[in-house]
Amino acid sequence: MLVLVLQHIQFIIAAVTAYFCGCFNGAVIVSKYILRDDVRNHGSGNAGLTNFHRTFGGFLTLVVILCDVLKAVAALLIGVWLSQYYQPGFGMNAVQPDPERMALLFAYWSALFCLLGHMFPCMFHFKGGKGILSGGTIALMIDWRIALVVWGGFLVLAVLTRYVSLGSLWAGASFPFATWVFYPDPAIVVLAFLCGGLVVWKHRGNIQRLLSGTESKFSLHHKKEDKT
Repeated sequence: MLVLVLQHIQFIIAAVTAYFCGCFNGAVIVSKYILRDDVRNHGSGNAGLTNFHRTFGGFLTLVVILCDVLKAVAALLIGVWLSQYYQPGFGMNAVQPDPERMALLFAYWSALFCLLGHMFPCMFHFKGGKGILSGGTIALMIDWRIALVVWGGFLVLAVLTRYVSLGSLWAGASFPFATWVFYPDPAIVVLAFLCGGLVVWKHRGNIQRLLSGTESKFSLHHKKEDKT
């Protein structure tokens, strides 16, 4: 057991680091400790950018964006850095992994745990956001082609319909399929589906409201106590 842990210690460190990076939730930190009014007590109760903007608006929305972007950047950079030191075995006969594949694998691995930290932050009672801004940053860092699919569809749907949640669902659903096209590696594709699946699952309430016609449309003007 100890040998297995030592063999995969870089994966463990990457997972723990990425999770705690993800826990650094900009919407909760800014609203709770700067505005003294927890965003989770308003609107949809979600600790994400959209609910923060709808509830508070203003310059501090940019601070939330910066927090969610930088934590994803940090999580992936640390993961990729750790991939350089990964050794799957010991001794002269140990097979050396392909550096490019390992860097990509660690990036997706770190992405998964960063999203878990953002969605279920242990220091905020496991009540976080839905991972769209952090997820979009992850897509940009992994491959511009994947980002083009994810962000392109998101922007088109969000602008045409004014439903941010519809664009978000596209982003979550398209991410694993775009990964499958450009990186048809089983382990990487599985991680991509887990990441995308988490995003879609966190939007299950939005799906119900979209189907019932009660989902709120995005506005540049924030509105207090938006219940959707």
